[in-house]
Amino acid sequence: MDRVNEKTGLLVEHHFPGRLNDARFYGDLSAGEQLIGQKHCHSSAGEALRGKQEKRRARLQLYVASFVCLLFIIGEVAGGYLAHSLAILTDAAHLLTDFASMLLSLFSLWMSSRPPTKTMNFGWHRAEILGALLSVLSIWVVTGVLVYLAVQRMMSQDFEINGGVMLITSGCAVAANIIMGVTLHQSSHHHSHGSNGPPQSHKPQQNASVRAAFIHVVGDLLQSLGVLVASYVIYFKPALKVIDPICTFLFSFLVLGTTLAILRDVLTVLMEGTPRGLDFSQVKETLLSIRGVRSLHSLHIWALSVNQPVLSVHIAIKDGVDGQAVLKEASGILQDKFDIHTITIQIEDYSEDMQSYHREQGEETRVEDCRSPWK
Repeated sequence: MDRVNEKTGLLVEHHFPGRLNDARFYGDLSAGEQLIGQKHCHSSAGEALRGKQEKRRARLQLYVASFVCLLFIIGEVAGGYLAHSLAILTDAAHLLTDFASMLLSLFSLWMSSRPPTKTMNFGWHRAEILGALLSVLSIWVVTGVLVYLAVQRMMSQDFEINGGVMLITSGCAVAANIIMGVTLHQSSHHHSHGSNGPPQSHKPQQNASVRAAFIHVVGDLLQSLGVLVASYVIYFKPALKVIDPICTFLFSFLVLGTTLAILRDVLTVLMEGTPRGLDFSQVKETLLSIRGVRSLHSLHIWALSVNQPVLSVHIAIKDGVDGQAVLKEASGILQDKFDIHTITIQIEDYSEDMQSYHREQGEETRVEDCRSPWK
């Protein structure tokens, strides 16, 4: 059971990305406010339908790209083994990061549709984060083994490269990345959600997953092109076989760099830090600029998953100010300007004791009567 301040409160539950779809306001609503809520429900139904369609399209793109990726991972491992090429195997490891990323995107799309339970009342979104952490650690192990083998080859020089097999395999890898890139490519589109609000970009979570997978594929395409050039040199100049372990070193750093970015996002979510792309101070100052707001405290911004920020805050208002009006404006700003759709706001009456206490805690800021710049 959700606990909300008896005077006023707001809980926003996020099911379909892009718009608010379930808002429960506590307190007396006028007939006009109720009518606005009814119109909002109809708008949310349309957004929900579009969300389902985009989720279905994203899932299809990721399924096709994952199948192509897995097929060529197997091909590269076989080709690298036959050619005795560590550079090919390193490229396969990078493809493995792409495959893991796409699987996690598919997994997150599936898990996000599962309803919360009494024990898992936030839902299952963190399962995606745990899966990402596991995939990063496994990729580091594989890359470490390849670097160890490359060091041995550099020291002993006792190895031979089958330039023909290496050339064919690397060429197929380039083709595979092009196919995956075409499959995942999508043109961006923007449209407004009303004449009174700012123009909004339609950026649902599943589209973000597809874009992330596309970026991974572009990075792997560059690496595959590098392996193709190296295999071309080795094919015509077998004496330059040392290029193979050198490429292994270079591309291993590229793989580690890719996974470090993923690990940073994972740790931010697990440590409940402010999500990347959200400025804590800007959110705070924007809320304080709403007319009638005297102060705020207990502002917390975290994320259930990389693309699902959550916010809770206590807002203290001046005497005689309509708490429902402040509540609606604050929630609207958080949705439209900051793209936060899981929100809990508690409205409180301002008191001097509150100011002194929270000033000591270093979290309270006072703003006099100023109008919101978002209007």
